[in-house]
Amino acid sequence: MRLRSMRLRPMRFPSRGLIPCIRRLATACVAAVALALPAAANAQSVADFYKGKNVEVLIGYSGGGGYDVYARLLARHIGKHIPGNPTIVPRNMPGAGSLVLANWLYNVAPKDGTVFGMIGRGTPFDPILGIEGAKFDPTKYLWLGSMNNEVSVCVSWHTSGVTKFEQLLQKELVVGGTGPSADTDQFPRITNAVLGTKFRIISGYPGGNDISLAMERGEVGGRCGWSWSSVVATRMNWFKEKKIRVLLQLALEKHEDLPDVPLVVDLAKTPEQRAILRLIFARQALGRPFLAPPGVPQDRAAALQKAFMATMKDKAFRAEAEKAKLEINSLDAAAIEKIIEEAAKTNPAVLKKAAAMLQVESRKGKKK
Repeated sequence: MRLRSMRLRPMRFPSRGLIPCIRRLATACVAAVALALPAAANAQSVADFYKGKNVEVLIGYSGGGGYDVYARLLARHIGKHIPGNPTIVPRNMPGAGSLVLANWLYNVAPKDGTVFGMIGRGTPFDPILGIEGAKFDPTKYLWLGSMNNEVSVCVSWHTSGVTKFEQLLQKELVVGGTGPSADTDQFPRITNAVLGTKFRIISGYPGGNDISLAMERGEVGGRCGWSWSSVVATRMNWFKEKKIRVLLQLALEKHEDLPDVPLVVDLAKTPEQRAILRLIFARQALGRPFLAPPGVPQDRAAALQKAFMATMKDKAFRAEAEKAKLEINSLDAAAIEKIIEEAAKTNPAVLKKAAAMLQVESRKGKKK
């Protein structure tokens, strides 16, 4: 028997009927998926997201200094105010007066709300002043708030031979610094350029506590840009025992503890000098600022900002701060944003001159 070869013919669908049906079905499926995606994305609440997670609080300075003390205090209490009660893990990331951390948060850190940090109060002004190495836009961070409004001071060690401000106009005082964007470096540079003081900055210390130890060892003769609240919290015995002398207050207003110590803006001799000093020392209102990377989802951003301000009113937090003699007079995120925006609108001529003063001085006195 011979088998005849069989030819398979292609299947043909009717032009009307089945094809339109398939097309309508596909369109309906795509529409259903499109509608489902946003719902799935929003299905996870803020509490669901944070539950069981670790949230890092990064500190732009080494351990033991004022910024570190304040940040770790916050870390011990803020977790209970974040929905889902995540575990808060503080960690130091020192470098260049917190500029390393500022750049990392802006350019590298995850933007999901699991990381935020504390930088120097002057660091957000670096791009405004044209400071080299500042690779961020301060208006785009997620600002959480600040723990206090700060007054900084310049002090001399008791063996330095400098006991009052007037001597700084005639005698050199070597002070320690933590980096070109830090108060410890920028504040003495500006007073040198505007008022004629003779600070010599030895820069490169990891944090303020390291500068304090350097004073004890005789490596430096003083410290400038030191938060008065940090002196009170960590070295008040030095002040009482007259191991340090407070020479100058660096802020827009005097601290009530130091009525007889001169205020930097009161020493200006011209309107231009006063404008430069006000630009530089306006940052003091930022005190101890906390921020997260730009791009954090809106609901988590709002939760972090709310948690920060709730912590500032927390009874256990306030009690611990009082016991440690830490000043708490907080600012919210909106207040920080306003200060930075106003600084950016400073007269361009004043900005240019202040920036030139900082850049010229920053090339001198590097720590060996």
